Amino acid sequence: MAAFIQKLFKSRKTTEATPNQRKATQPEPVEQEDTRTDRREEQLKTLESAPSQDVLAKLAIEGVTADIRQSAAGRLTDEASLQDVQKQAKGRDKGVYQIVKLALQQRREEQARLDSISQTIATLTRHAQDQAKSDDTKLYEARLDALLKQWTEVETHASPEQAQAFLEAVHLCKERIAALQSAAEDEKRQREQKLQRQETLDLLTRTLDELKSQPPETLPSLASLDALQKTQENRWLEATRDTAVEKQEQKAYENAMLALRNYLSSVRRITQERETIAELGALLERADDATDEQRAQAKTLVAEINWPEGYPIPALLEPLRKLAGKRKKPAEPRVDQEQQKALTTRLEAEIRQLEEALEAKQLKESKQIFKTAQQHFRDLDQRHAKPYQARMQLLTGQLRELSDWQGFATEPKQIALCEQMEYLAEQPMDPEAKAERIKELQNEWRDLGGSSDRSLWSRFKAASDKAYEPCKAYFSAKSGLKQANLEKRSAICEQLESFLDNADWSSIDWKAAERIHQTARQEWKEAWPVEFRDNRAVQKRFDELLKRLEAPLDEERRKNEGLKQTIVDKAQALVEHEPLQEAMNQAKALQGDWQAIGITRHREDRKLWQAFRKACDQIFARRDAERSEQQQASRAADETAQAGLNQVSGISPESDEQAVTAALATLKDIDAATLSKGVREQVQQEKQRLSKILSALRLQAKMASWQSLVMAATAGQSRSESAPQHWAALAETSDASDPVELVIRAEILCGVPSPEADQQRRMEIQVQRLANGMGSADNSTDQMQDVEKLLAAWCLGGTGKNADTELAERMNRAIANLNEA
Repeated sequence: MAAFIQKLFKSRKTTEATPNQRKATQPEPVEQEDTRTDRREEQLKTLESAPSQDVLAKLAIEGVTADIRQSAAGRLTDEASLQDVQKQAKGRDKGVYQIVKLALQQRREEQARLDSISQTIATLTRHAQDQAKSDDTKLYEARLDALLKQWTEVETHASPEQAQAFLEAVHLCKERIAALQSAAEDEKRQREQKLQRQETLDLLTRTLDELKSQPPETLPSLASLDALQKTQENRWLEATRDTAVEKQEQKAYENAMLALRNYLSSVRRITQERETIAELGALLERADDATDEQRAQAKTLVAEINWPEGYPIPALLEPLRKLAGKRKKPAEPRVDQEQQKALTTRLEAEIRQLEEALEAKQLKESKQIFKTAQQHFRDLDQRHAKPYQARMQLLTGQLRELSDWQGFATEPKQIALCEQMEYLAEQPMDPEAKAERIKELQNEWRDLGGSSDRSLWSRFKAASDKAYEPCKAYFSAKSGLKQANLEKRSAICEQLESFLDNADWSSIDWKAAERIHQTARQEWKEAWPVEFRDNRAVQKRFDELLKRLEAPLDEERRKNEGLKQTIVDKAQALVEHEPLQEAMNQAKALQGDWQAIGITRHREDRKLWQAFRKACDQIFARRDAERSEQQQASRAADETAQAGLNQVSGISPESDEQAVTAALATLKDIDAATLSKGVREQVQQEKQRLSKILSALRLQAKMASWQSLVMAATAGQSRSESAPQHWAALAETSDASDPVELVIRAEILCGVPSPEADQQRRMEIQVQRLANGMGSADNSTDQMQDVEKLLAAWCLGGTGKNADTELAERMNRAIANLNEA
């Protein structure tokens, strides 16, 4: 105890001695006051002169006053200096310590913020690149907009390389969006075009059916038919522009339009010749007064009108057809009477159903029944269809009236519904009440039976979507998004586990399995946000299931990469393989084998593909080199052929036969197989031109020979040895002896006018030719044979002896005209 007390007092004594020491040393601070002031002034000047970080750190520790130390500490920015000052000021200068500590904390927070921004930039870039490669187009544009919105918040912190990588991925995404929109618009356009084509076919079919049921007493309006034809042609043209049309559909249109054109042409001809038809029809009452010419005119008119089969013949044409002596129609082939009776029974039942539906004003049911009844009506033969023709016409009119009436009655109501929906879209109201009202208006629209006016329906649909937009967000929030996403993730796990438990890996579709893997990961990401605590067990289960799925996928990928490596080795071995065609064929086969191989890792597949592509390019580069050699050979052949073409270019119709024959021989010596397509066509065209000239020269020589024979026969000179051998047989078959008739016939055949004095005789000969079914010789071969027959009779039959020089000259003029023709 004593010792303890002694120790206690000893320490107290030491403590009390300190003031005495301070009193003893009081003179020393007074002596250092000037020095302290000088140091303070010096340090203040140093602070004002933009000192370095090391000087500031020294002042922050050794500054004379607290203001100097704190000011110097506040201006420190170097992290090493700050840490050094913090270490030295700890326990010595609380103010400096706090300033430096706060500065370091701010630096760490700023660095953490910059690191977070950098991580966000990298994540956004990766997401954009993943989206550019993704096959999932669901909410594609919305996801890109979300990425762009996040990017605007960190764009200023991105490096040029990061910005370029992100913008390139965004550019690819926008191209993808544009392609999707273009595909959607193209699909929409094709659907609209298909609808227009179907409506065109329906209208044409309906019009033709109505024309078939047209009463003979009335003739359809020419203007209406013409307008229908032109509008439907334009409509079909627009509906088939830049789209694929099935052959059957195109054929149906062409058949229907051809039938309409034929009918329209006949109606137009009847309208144009109505007066002539009426005048000729009036002759039927006094048929004895009708001349052959009038009957021939009636026959010509009937042929020109060419009324199409299957349509009621207008009453106006009946007298004309009788006057023309038109043959009766052949008897219709025998039909299955039992089948016709069955069709009649079915048609009778369908007509009753149609009448009931029309009476109940049921438009949709009426259209369906009418379509079926119309098909059965067309399947009946004329005898069985005739009793129903009037009823079908009546029902057609009633159906058209019902359709017009219903469209007229419902359109104002539908416009009113559009206006109500548009008004509702602008009204702020309770989402539940608003959704209920939207549903009521939509039910009213459906009760009206919809609308055939697509613009009216588009207007109502757009207004409905706009009105429901605020309700959508409300119901989404109300349903509990996190719980729904958690349930979705649980469902993904269930589906994935079910797939893994039932998968037969020995015969599985690996691409489908890989898509399941990708889809599961994508849908898992989309099912966000979720409650973190509730998601732990589900996340663990999902990760385990993914590992179970990835293990066989990776094994299959590595196996397929080995197969592709084998293909690469084979392709590289073909680079120098001979013959080249065999190498190319094998390379193409390897390309097919490559496509048949299943899944691989993307990066490894890229490397293998580049090596395979390089080998294939080398193989086909050899082919390009050979083609280049062939092209050079072709150019040389073209130059040789061009020289030959220039050589024969001077040949004209005025050249002699020998020169033309030599020119043709020159062109025939050219090997066309090595020529380019253009030069080969030039050579072919020049051959055709020279052949025509040669034929014309030979024909001209032949005509001159014939003309000399004609003049010799007229002069009584016998030159039978100069005449063609087959003329003798022609002369024996000819019974013509009148030289004038022979000349007139030659003028008719060769298209040369006869003198005024022989016009009556010429008319009689022409009428006789028409009666014999000859007409004018349109075929050049038949015309030439007929002329030769006349010349044989003239020169070898003795007819020319009875002719004078004037007739011989007329005969030669006719022959000359044949040569010119």
